[in-house]
Amino acid sequence: MLTRRVIVCLDVGDGRVVKGTQFVALRDVGDPAELAAHYEREGADELVFLDISASSDGRATLLDTVRRTAERLFIPLTVGGGVRSADDVARVLRAGADKVAINSAAVARPEVLTESAEQFGAQCVVASIDARREGNRWVVWTHGARTRTDLDAVAWAEECVARGAGEILLTSIEQDGARTGYDLALTRAVADAVPVPVIASGGAGVPAHLVTALIEGGADAALVAGIVHDGLFSVAQCKSALREAGLATRAAA
Repeated sequence: MLTRRVIVCLDVGDGRVVKGTQFVALRDVGDPAELAAHYEREGADELVFLDISASSDGRATLLDTVRRTAERLFIPLTVGGGVRSADDVARVLRAGADKVAINSAAVARPEVLTESAEQFGAQCVVASIDARREGNRWVVWTHGARTRTDLDAVAWAEECVARGAGEILLTSIEQDGARTGYDLALTRAVADAVPVPVIASGGAGVPAHLVTALIEGGADAALVAGIVHDGLFSVAQCKSALREAGLATRAAA
């Protein structure tokens, strides 16, 4: 039986993990390396490290912070933010990442997905998509949800996969930090459209939300941040909820 993953997201700004609502009103929640090690002990299946201001600031990923975080982990680490080329992907992988998430740069030049997949394999390339609902569709936004594009999120997910992405990290901008549940319609639309794993992101408030994202939303993994950073629920409680719903999970170490 396919195991479902619980992934903890570390949004990193100026070398510290931060959390907000709809990508704003950020507050400091801790050191990325220390938090990463803590969540691994709790049973997280993977970690996502997003340098949230790299693209909007026009700078490279904070590789020293990535390296310090990766050194503490045995579970897979995905790193994103400020990745603009296959050379950048190589640098992030050398710093200890297992996968690299690409968002704004892929929209600007989709060939970066193909070039990266050809050099390092599709399993290393994650297309990160931030989407906001407009009427009966979802529109892609870039640069930390600051810049609107004309791209339809579902069609863009399909193109990302066609160009080499091996996974989709899908975030609902409206649901981010709201803790009222994932955007199930968005998640289901993308999951039905692509043949690669989809990570649901944005909106987890209770462990039951992860269950609905995986069952009703069709996601392969659910990403959490605020509810575990603030101590409302543990990773172990989230995984227990999945098992109680009949979903297979990886056993904690």
